[in-house]
Amino acid sequence: MIRVAALTGDALEAVLDDVAQLRIGVFRDWPYLYDGDLAYEKVYMQSYRDSAEAVVVGAFDGDRLIGAATGTPMEDHASDFAAAFDGTGAQLSEIFYCAESVLLPEYRGQGIGHRFFDLREAHARKLGRKKVAFCGVMRRADHPARPDEFRSLDEFWRSRGYRPLAGVVARFHWTDIGEKAPSAKSLQFWIRTLSE
Repeated sequence: MIRVAALTGDALEAVLDDVAQLRIGVFRDWPYLYDGDLAYEKVYMQSYRDSAEAVVVGAFDGDRLIGAATGTPMEDHASDFAAAFDGTGAQLSEIFYCAESVLLPEYRGQGIGHRFFDLREAHARKLGRKKVAFCGVMRRADHPARPDEFRSLDEFWRSRGYRPLAGVVARFHWTDIGEKAPSAKSLQFWIRTLSE
C-alpha cells in the first residue's frame, strides 16, 4: 500500500536528500535528460528549506520515498520566473508554484500523480492562493533522444483543469546527458484557477 502525505517543516526537511536522489534518477529520462549531481541538488533544495510555506508531497512504499512533488509560493521563485510573467497581468502573490513531480517508473499509472496535485492544490488553498501553476520542458518533436513510446502528459494536465499560459515561457540551464556544459531549455507554464 502506497502512502501519500503532504510534508512541511521538519518532515519536509527529513526527505529533501531523498527528493534530490529521485530528481537525479527520474529526470535523466525524456524529456528532461538531466545529467544531475548531488552538489547542485543540495543548493537547489535550499529553496524548500528557506520557505516556511513550502510543501513536499511524498509517496512512500513502506519507509522508502518512491515519489515526490514539491511546491512553494511563486514569490519564492520570483528571480527565476518574474520576467516570464511580465505583461500578463498575473500577480505572483496569487500563484502557488508546483515545481517537480518525480515518481519511479514502476509506480506510475496508480493515481499517485493525481494525489500529488490534490495535496499541493489543497496546500495552496490553505495559503489563500487563487491560482496554481507549473512548467513543463519543451523539446522539439524530432529530438534524437525522444523515445518512440513517449506519451505526453498534456492530456493528464488538461484533465486537472490546467491550460498552457500563452507566451509565458521560462528559461533554465542544465546539462543534458551527453553534454559537457549546461545549455538553455525552454519551459512552458501551465495554470489553473482554484475553486473556492
